[in-house]
Amino acid sequence: MRITQSMISNNMLKNLTNSYSQLDTYMNQLSTGKKINKPSDNPVLAMNAMGYRTELLKVEQYQQTTNEVHNWYDNTDAALNQATQAMQRLRDLAVQASSDTYGENERKNVAEEVKQIKLDLIDIANTKVNDKYIFNGTNTAKAPIERLSANPDTWNISYNDAAYQFKSVEIEVSDGSSLQANVDGNKVFGSIDGEKDLFSTIDDFIAKLEGDDSLGNLDESLGEIDSSIDNIINARADLGARMNRLELVENRLSEQEIVATQTMSNNEDIDYAEVITKLITQESLHRAALSAGARIIQPTLLDFLR
Repeated sequence: MRITQSMISNNMLKNLTNSYSQLDTYMNQLSTGKKINKPSDNPVLAMNAMGYRTELLKVEQYQQTTNEVHNWYDNTDAALNQATQAMQRLRDLAVQASSDTYGENERKNVAEEVKQIKLDLIDIANTKVNDKYIFNGTNTAKAPIERLSANPDTWNISYNDAAYQFKSVEIEVSDGSSLQANVDGNKVFGSIDGEKDLFSTIDDFIAKLEGDDSLGNLDESLGEIDSSIDNIINARADLGARMNRLELVENRLSEQEIVATQTMSNNEDIDYAEVITKLITQESLHRAALSAGARIIQPTLLDFLR
């Protein structure tokens, strides 16, 4: 086959174009740090990247939900701790008031402090997180203990309602795994196994301090207060177990995030040393091609006629 000058020129231009394309590819990779810049560069790599990125986004979403659960748990634990301290103070007052050294006036003074502690416990039972009541099941928009407008000294307690039924707030923290975010307020402030609820115990204690002997003696109130303290401790222990499980879930999600990030990086990110080496090599080849082409393309007839 006869090789013409035109064929040599065209082949040289085609090869130079390919060389420029390679240089452009390497420059783009160095600029972006990614192996591909559009799906058409490598469809398989692009599809894998979408899958890895979806997995990472899912892990990040679950981490956000675990933060929400943490918020519930931390606020609930703080509220139960405050309730325990308040009940411990009630117990101390019950022990003091049951002493024979306390007269009628001293017991009435104790009753005034007990009334304030009751109001504090009502505030604890009505604790809100993100404008949600955490001790009223899924009915988070309604306060479990409400003051009746007709009688400011009377309170409507949801736990005393026969229709009250606790429903847990479940939050998904990983694929197929959910955690109960709230605590049953009835087990803390309500009645368990026919026992008095916490606020009835306090009301009877106040009545006894004010001289109502028909409700029994102060030693009985001391036993009822101890029972209420045990209920709070048991609820807090159950919460602690769930907090431990949440910590395990968080550790697992952190490991999954590291693995997903590493896998995505291996799939998408370039090896800078490798790309720089390829770029330098391609630049050398490109310069050599330009030099060789200048020698191969012979002068035309017009050059001799000048």
